[in-house]
Amino acid sequence: MKTKYAPYFWCLLWLHFVLSSLAMAEEEHPAMALVKDTTATIKQKIKEQDEAIKKDQEVLYDLVDKVVLPHFDFRKMSSWVLGKNWRKADDAQKKKFTDQFSRLLVRTYSRALYDNVDQQIDFLPIRGKPQPDEVVIRTEIPQKGAFPIPIDYKMHLKDGEWKVYDVVIDSLSLVANYRTSFNQEIKQSGIDNLIAKLADRNKEVMGDKPEKK
Repeated sequence: MKTKYAPYFWCLLWLHFVLSSLAMAEEEHPAMALVKDTTATIKQKIKEQDEAIKKDQEVLYDLVDKVVLPHFDFRKMSSWVLGKNWRKADDAQKKKFTDQFSRLLVRTYSRALYDNVDQQIDFLPIRGKPQPDEVVIRTEIPQKGAFPIPIDYKMHLKDGEWKVYDVVIDSLSLVANYRTSFNQEIKQSGIDNLIAKLADRNKEVMGDKPEKK
């Protein structure tokens, strides 16, 4: 290009290249977008159905089941929680444990989410370069007059979708926390007894009514 506008053309082309590169560099990680969207959706739905939830806690659990549950890899979480006992369990025991463990987590998470539905959640930048199939999404919940509570979601890519396989709250791993107590229980009375106890605990939770603060 030999016209008098050539310098301006190359300048604009260079500027476009730089801006495009910056936009690509700042593009949000799909796992981050998923956590943000899921969090915003479930909080909005809880607020919309607050009156119904006060009358029947099943409404709350049903919302979490539909909005949040699909994004957790409970089978992976269950295998990590049981460790060597997972390898010893048969298919029926694995399924029963995964079902009861997922119910326990969903109900515990539901109550905590309901009680803190108005809390602000800050999403932090991803540290370093994320792996193609592994990433940690870091968040913080600000606390008035105190340090924020860090909550990290460990996620992996499974069948083309990002799934949560552990939640770390203030440096405490959810999986590691349950692993210690569950394996001690299995050592004392076996996996079938643990499954039965989890089922009983889930039934007890069903009898409670969430009271919004």
